[in-house]
Amino acid sequence: MVVLSKIYTKTGDAGETALGDGSRVAKYSLRVDAYGGADETNATVGLARQHASADMDAALSRIQNDLFDLGADLCRPNMEKDAQAEYTPLRMTAAQTERLEGEIDAMNTKLEPLRSFILPGGSALAASLHLCRTVSRRAERRIVELATQESINENAVKYVNRLSDWFFVASRIANNNGKDDVLWVPGANR
Repeated sequence: MVVLSKIYTKTGDAGETALGDGSRVAKYSLRVDAYGGADETNATVGLARQHASADMDAALSRIQNDLFDLGADLCRPNMEKDAQAEYTPLRMTAAQTERLEGEIDAMNTKLEPLRSFILPGGSALAASLHLCRTVSRRAERRIVELATQESINENAVKYVNRLSDWFFVASRIANNNGKDDVLWVPGANR
């Protein structure tokens, strides 16, 4: 159980922050940037939920919880030391990615195949989900970069990679099952 009785601690006033294992790093470190990307994605999902139906809202709620799991996973380095930790660290699992894949497949059955690229837009929900998609892709780039320098959970990378796909397919669902997608017209304004 998390208990936050005081929000500011002043421990970061010198430009450092604590990771999940208690070690301190610069606030601009790649690890902090990576889990910050998960947090940014989560905030955009919160905005998208303002436009969602009950079913879509429930799916987005699950994703928000997953994104907190992702942040918890990424903020704790040294996976090799998980067994020695005071408590079992929270790590992303293959099941979370598999759930996204199942949801993508189910949504995709309602859609016609694409014959053009799609411009972000259409309904308010679709536009919001496209924003979620692009922010999650930025988070993915940071997470993948972190993985080139430090050991991280491979399930974290797989999850965030599948997440942008989920947002893309969900944006098409939000556009009347793709019927109201805004299609790109190459060279339209030459």
